[in-house]
Amino acid sequence: MKENCKEIIRAENSGFCFGVRRAVEVAENAAGGEERVFTLGPLIHNETVTEDLKRKGVTAVSSPDEALEAGGEEKVRLIIRSHGEGRSVYERCESLGINITDATCPFVDKIHRLVACEERRRVLIIGDRNHPEVRGIAGWCRREALIVSGGNEMKALLDEMGAEYFREGLLAVTQTTLKNETVEEVERELAGMDYVLHNTICHATEERQKACAELAGECDAMVVIGGKNSSNSRKLYEIAQKYCPHSVFVSNIEDLPLHHLEKYNKIGVAAGASTPECTIKEVIASMSEVTLEKELTMDDLMEDIDKSLRLPRNGEVVTGKVHQVNDGEVIVNLGCKKDGILPINEVSLEEGQTLADVFKVDDEVQAKVIKTDDVDGGILLSKKKLEISANWGEIVKALEDKTVLEVKVTRTVNGGVIAEYKEVYGFIPLSQLSDHYVENAEEFVGQTMEVRVSRVDQRRNRAVFSHKMFLNEEREKLIAEIWEKLNVGDIVEGTVMRFTDYGAFVDIGGIDGLLHISEISWGKLKHPQEVLSIGDKINVKVLSMNAEKGKISLGLKQTTPEPWSIIDEKYEVGQVIEGRILQIKEYGAFVELEPGLDGLVHISEVAHKRVGNIADELSVGQVVKAKILEIDKDRKRISLSIRETLDPAAEEQAAPEAEAEAEEATEE
Repeated sequence: MKENCKEIIRAENSGFCFGVRRAVEVAENAAGGEERVFTLGPLIHNETVTEDLKRKGVTAVSSPDEALEAGGEEKVRLIIRSHGEGRSVYERCESLGINITDATCPFVDKIHRLVACEERRRVLIIGDRNHPEVRGIAGWCRREALIVSGGNEMKALLDEMGAEYFREGLLAVTQTTLKNETVEEVERELAGMDYVLHNTICHATEERQKACAELAGECDAMVVIGGKNSSNSRKLYEIAQKYCPHSVFVSNIEDLPLHHLEKYNKIGVAAGASTPECTIKEVIASMSEVTLEKELTMDDLMEDIDKSLRLPRNGEVVTGKVHQVNDGEVIVNLGCKKDGILPINEVSLEEGQTLADVFKVDDEVQAKVIKTDDVDGGILLSKKKLEISANWGEIVKALEDKTVLEVKVTRTVNGGVIAEYKEVYGFIPLSQLSDHYVENAEEFVGQTMEVRVSRVDQRRNRAVFSHKMFLNEEREKLIAEIWEKLNVGDIVEGTVMRFTDYGAFVDIGGIDGLLHISEISWGKLKHPQEVLSIGDKINVKVLSMNAEKGKISLGLKQTTPEPWSIIDEKYEVGQVIEGRILQIKEYGAFVELEPGLDGLVHISEVAHKRVGNIADELSVGQVVKAKILEIDKDRKRISLSIRETLDPAAEEQAAPEAEAEAEEATEE
């Protein structure tokens, strides 16, 4: 690398640690299932990850009670984040019937077990008392824990309480993201006391902080990436500042002070344990675009200055008259000692057009200078580059008016892709390519997509596009349109998406509605899968709508007549029907004529003979023929008879044979 090139170096151990990566994977795996999934507080201190999980259906709540209320009729699963929680949270979830997925970091869980087993000594926690990890540790102590954030607080505690207060001894543990210097400060104050210290700073945290310190000592400037509320990221920033005064703390590329960083040649990058890989790559890619400029030697600069005194400069817009039109170029008189050369490949021609169709001798031409001295000694001009300036105007206007542009993805780069808009190239960060996580940007190359413009730096010919913003806006419009057009009582077509024990979720054009099991059929069901399958297209009725909670209740059985309302059209006394036995009682059997309509065969109407135990004659699920004896519409009762459909003589003949078979079975 040449001496004056910008150099961007990433610290080792940057980005997700084991515990955070595990927690995110757990949450993503839980999303989209049959339960409503919540995290107790933000899963990690990073807004990008939190928003991504929210879009997948994983929402942060402040308590188990809030999760239960938000879940409504659905089953609820609460994810314990990597920071961990106190014992009371687990007990509350059990009492409320909430399922738990425990994503507590294994290193934090080890601290919980240490303090939970301590009976004699007082527990001292070294860390930030407001940090969720510290609050969780304190929640496992058998009695109130002592919490200090450093040596000064430890000294003040000793002075206030006196030595007698600590006669039972101390068990000291540390917040996993603490700096070692803080632990050493506290240990100096504890000198001479009866204490046992478990230095529970995470090994990955130590390595991360060490790598940050070493890199900061070598660089002109440092960029630390992390969530605004991330404790470990803030500590990295403090370490970076200690060894490199020109350090900045950013959450994402929007916070990046590019103008400030331009003056530094060697820039280090460190990232907290809760910073996703896509954010790190975006920041590095953004800095690379700004800082890696074209190198010019002093001779080159002097030569360019000399040329600028006599000729138009590169990028300058010039006006001249057409002197000559050839097949491959147009010669333009610019009024200086060199003519302008406008090649055919720098002119936008329609299919079948020639230069002679567009340009005539003495026509006035405006173009942009792209090279002041081509191989033939002329000034190289471009009409296309001039049009690009107009295209930049469209991009700037799209940013200001928040309108949509159509671009084509041309190639991948570090942290995202390059997309073309009318020969203007812009950058789409990996996280802005879609409304879901993108593992490989190659699949987007060659695609045309709608984007919103999120940033423009026309001086440097830089534009940043976002396809995700467009998708989110379109989805919001679609949902708003559905809510506006939809009314209680409407019959709409939907697609069965997933099942729960209590019903099915149906997509009705962009939003999901709940089809409760009781609203699927006029008959009784044990599970929705008895009558429905994933992907089924069904017509459902809108029963209720709650826009505030975003919930819609649907009904399927309401799209067909209730059986009793049309019974006269289908059934009459004396009619012989075929049905399935649903239930057997001591006094008779219930036969289903159709879903939601059943009749009773009294025990006296089962056979011509006397029946002592109806279960000896009939079984649940058996299909039988029966005659309708009576239809009572007021009481909604139907009396049936199997006996009336049987031949008495045949029944009497079959009885001895059945008895004989029973005797043979007994003898065997």
